[in-house]
Amino acid sequence: MNFENPSVQHEAEQDMHCFLKTYKGGAVFDELQRVPDIFRYLQEILDKNRARGQFILTGSNNFLLHEQVSQSLAGRAGYLSLLPLSYAELKDAKLATDDLHSLMIAGGYPEIWNEHLSPGTWLKSYIETYVQRDVRLIRNISNLAAFTRFIQLCANHAGQILNRDAMAKLAGVDGKTVVAWLGVLESSYIIYLLQPWHNNLNKRLIRSPKLYFYDTGLLCFLLGIKTPAALKKQPNYGALFENWVITEVKKNNYNAGQNNGMYYFRDNTGNEIDLILERDSEAMAIEVKAATKTEASMLRGLQFWKKYQPGSQCMLLYGGKKSEAISDTMHVLPWMEVANL
Repeated sequence: MNFENPSVQHEAEQDMHCFLKTYKGGAVFDELQRVPDIFRYLQEILDKNRARGQFILTGSNNFLLHEQVSQSLAGRAGYLSLLPLSYAELKDAKLATDDLHSLMIAGGYPEIWNEHLSPGTWLKSYIETYVQRDVRLIRNISNLAAFTRFIQLCANHAGQILNRDAMAKLAGVDGKTVVAWLGVLESSYIIYLLQPWHNNLNKRLIRSPKLYFYDTGLLCFLLGIKTPAALKKQPNYGALFENWVITEVKKNNYNAGQNNGMYYFRDNTGNEIDLILERDSEAMAIEVKAATKTEASMLRGLQFWKKYQPGSQCMLLYGGKKSEAISDTMHVLPWMEVANL
């Protein structure tokens, strides 16, 4: 049952108790944040019947949904986050193309793939709806035009180390507003912040996170990139490719029930690894390069990492199509292999 439908929402709000009697056997309720009173009634139902899986509650507004569940259904609900489709999922569904740039522009929102829609047309409507509807529900942001510009600013900083003070200056707002707006974008799964790797081996490590978008289709749309040809010509293409790879790994983690264990490494002398992936208490180092041909210099960061973790697995994932084993613990992999990470 979808509460986006005004008549359904009205029926529920008129007599919630009577409305829920229709679904004694359970139900799937979508856009549940539109009828916040329902959570108190669901609490009563679940207190009387502790059977699992009676109701599936979904909504586009993650922040408000989580808030209501935490207040009324604490201990009675489990959470499942659904990110945009991954490359691995598209491959399994036989939808994925072998054109990397087309994949990056299309992104992973299911409706685009399911209905064979133009990414630009769908994403334009999505961002307008997101700003005009969801953001108003998440936070009382009065200046939506400024917030929209801030989203654009984030797109221009994708793949970069986050500098909140610099972003505040560019956005024309104070630092507290930047923190609040970043929180809104994170809670609604537009962006995420990749935290730096910390350990006791080197106290000169960078402490700020890096900013990435959950969907490169949305990222490309915000940057005005509409075609694979235009994407390849972008001066910041390396950062966009990096965003795609790291986000694909993040989706794979989510789909495998592993929501943690992703970091980046950088010290104050410029030594950097794009992704440190923790699996089974082991740290794997992954360097990401957009070039279609490999060069020895691309392994410099991984070789530096070996000084810290000599036995760890290291890999260079690049924009080409050939694999190569440099050693037992150092491998070069083509971009398609991201589906297996």
